Amino acid sequence: MTDLPALTALPDLRTTLAAHPLVLLQAPTGAGKSTALPLELLAEPWLAGRKVLLLQPRRVAVRGVAARLAAQLGQNVGETVGSRVRFESRVSGATQLEVMTEGILTRRLGRDPELSDVGLVILDEFHERSLNADLALALLREVQGALRDDLRVLIMSATLDADLPARLGAPLVRSEGRTYPVEVRYAQAEPGGRIGDTVAGAVRRALAEESGDVLAFLPGVAEIRQAQAALSEVDAVVLPLYGELPPTEQARAVTPDPQGQRRVILATSIAETSLTIEGVRVVVDSGQRRSQAYDPSTGLTGLRTGRVTRAEAEQRAGRAGRTAPGVVYRLWPERTQALLAADRPPEMLGADLGPLRLELAAWGVTDPGSMEWLDAPPSPAWSAAGEVLRGLDALDSGGRVTEAGEALLRFPTHPRLAHLLAEGRTGLAADVAALLEERGPRLDGADLTERVAALRQARGSGRLGEWAGAERLARQWRRLLDVPQDDAQPDAEHVGWLVALAYPERVALLRPGERGRYLLAGGQGAELSPDDPLSGQSALAVAHLDGVAEGRRGPEGRIFLAAPLARQELEARATWQPRTDWDSRTGRLLAQEEWRVGALVLDTRPLREPDPHAAAAAVARAVTREGLHLLTFSPAAQSLRDRVNSLRTWRPDEGWPNLSDAALLRSTDIWLAPFLAGIRSREALARLDLLPALQAQLPWPLASQLDDLAPTHLTVPSGNRIRLDYAPDGSPPVLAVKVQELFGLNDTPTVNAGRTAVLLHLLSPARRPVQVTQDLRSFWQHGYFEVRKDLRGRYPKHPWPDDPASHAPTAKTKRALERG
Repeated sequence: MTDLPALTALPDLRTTLAAHPLVLLQAPTGAGKSTALPLELLAEPWLAGRKVLLLQPRRVAVRGVAARLAAQLGQNVGETVGSRVRFESRVSGATQLEVMTEGILTRRLGRDPELSDVGLVILDEFHERSLNADLALALLREVQGALRDDLRVLIMSATLDADLPARLGAPLVRSEGRTYPVEVRYAQAEPGGRIGDTVAGAVRRALAEESGDVLAFLPGVAEIRQAQAALSEVDAVVLPLYGELPPTEQARAVTPDPQGQRRVILATSIAETSLTIEGVRVVVDSGQRRSQAYDPSTGLTGLRTGRVTRAEAEQRAGRAGRTAPGVVYRLWPERTQALLAADRPPEMLGADLGPLRLELAAWGVTDPGSMEWLDAPPSPAWSAAGEVLRGLDALDSGGRVTEAGEALLRFPTHPRLAHLLAEGRTGLAADVAALLEERGPRLDGADLTERVAALRQARGSGRLGEWAGAERLARQWRRLLDVPQDDAQPDAEHVGWLVALAYPERVALLRPGERGRYLLAGGQGAELSPDDPLSGQSALAVAHLDGVAEGRRGPEGRIFLAAPLARQELEARATWQPRTDWDSRTGRLLAQEEWRVGALVLDTRPLREPDPHAAAAAVARAVTREGLHLLTFSPAAQSLRDRVNSLRTWRPDEGWPNLSDAALLRSTDIWLAPFLAGIRSREALARLDLLPALQAQLPWPLASQLDDLAPTHLTVPSGNRIRLDYAPDGSPPVLAVKVQELFGLNDTPTVNAGRTAVLLHLLSPARRPVQVTQDLRSFWQHGYFEVRKDLRGRYPKHPWPDDPASHAPTAKTKRALERG
């Protein structure tokens, strides 16, 4: 190992770590940063005899890196070098360097916030930006700032964002790599057919054209099995490699064949980084990867298959050039390469934050903004996680961890499954929890009870096959719970009760008259195939529900795994809750109590005295939903609206309220609800006087200025008070007045403190419009004589003077004036 390139950076790294608590190391793949540098740092004086923790993103990398480090010392794992993954701890009193997954560290911090026996924590492969890595870094920075200023943190990766040193305020140490050239061979066209068959064809070509072992990347276990079946006749050892594989089989995949045979390793994305796989000089890349996609608006997570990014494609290609010149077969055209996304966003920005939020609550953090994050938890996902954890009784209303929540942290799994185990505490609970994580082989239908029965049958026969992963996990849960193995025929409704413990918001009722279509307590819709045996069950507890499945565009998720739920289990969760709403069909207020589990209504009964505030709010919502046509604006109320809206246009900086239709619809809870006491029907709502509600929207002192700035009437020279008609768009108000009533007035009347001239609709004695103007003086000088010529003969009883600007105004005829 003395010739590994990463060792050239060791002097600089030692000096930098001695002077700084947080350091970044960038070293190319294959440089030896994971398998050489940690051992070299064990003797650093600032460690003061404390341990080094080396974090890896995956269990297969933990085991492989620990084995490689221990082998360099001529020891077994568990001596100087130890390892920790879930359910597996290989350490001793002599252990100085512990290799572990990132999640193990966050649990350890919960028990020992000071990390009192640790001097250095190394976060390896940090470019992956896993949720646990981001959480671990944030917690470690908290420890450094509050408890341990002597704790060092080293972040390592082959690639790091250029701005990361500045964002962390940490120095960067670089190591030169030793990479071998990798020839890239692209496909001529996009592949068709099954991915597993396409990859198998490329593997056969690679075996014929090149020497050395072949590493093929596929999106998931199903595709690995397809390819494995298609390669059964090749002259090579074909080995799978994925996260759920037993450790012995993972070790076999990453270790050269003892008989010297060529190997074909069919792997998921777990083989992209970390440990070098000896002998590999050919990579076949399907260009696909499968990842979980979480939708915080529905609380649902689904698997999504998609393209790799350019960075991931480069990581995969680099596996071919770690120990010798290599070749990568990319199963997509070269023109597609430039269209790939550059990199994948941090997991923090798209993950289920339930585990993270519970960990932080146990740490004492209820506001994620109080911590230093590279990327802060998104608010929608943070809120959704809080709802889930409160449903599991893990958080109180203030977001603080409860005693039950602290108990869940003792189970190394998602809080949902921890709740199932903590409350179930039986062999059946162990089996159900295991199958919710490791579903095992594909079975027809969504019935989880059938899976439990199949697991138990395989266990009893001693031929576990594809059930081995689930049984291994069930065994661990039985050991942790200290409960015996249970091989009896499982009770379906008991299985449903256990599922409901993990997914309380996914208990579901069959929609009346619709086979296979359900409503969940969380409010989402979900469906089963009508042919599924479960599709006729009146109630279900749903475990696996895909709300973002490929090819689905509807509002309902598809149920993949569920169990029947007894009616009494639903009733045990139900509470009577008042419901006050508006029935649009009858046009009346609906007030009743509902026996509910979330969105599920099991029974109803009338509510004699609804809460007045709830009733008013329900009527206000109805107006928002159905429109302002439910209300009657009297002439006075409409005039007020138009006057205020005009002033809002004329005086935009003075704070006049917005009384437009759109604004009123948006704010019925504010302006309308306080005036809805006693309103129970559409007829009563239509009779409601809205003037006081609108007047209440005018703040002081605007209310006192309204009549001065926008009067309802103007007194004209004849002495009459004539109504002004305002428009909601702020155009000049209209004053409709007989010509004779304005005699003697030279200037157009104004409103808005003289800023806005009214629009005069000048009328004949029969009150028909004869002229529209905003310039009365000009009308007297020009337009009036044309009007007089047309109308004097038609209305001879009314005065038509030669000099209207100086004539006495009147609303009367000549004879009336003479009698007057």
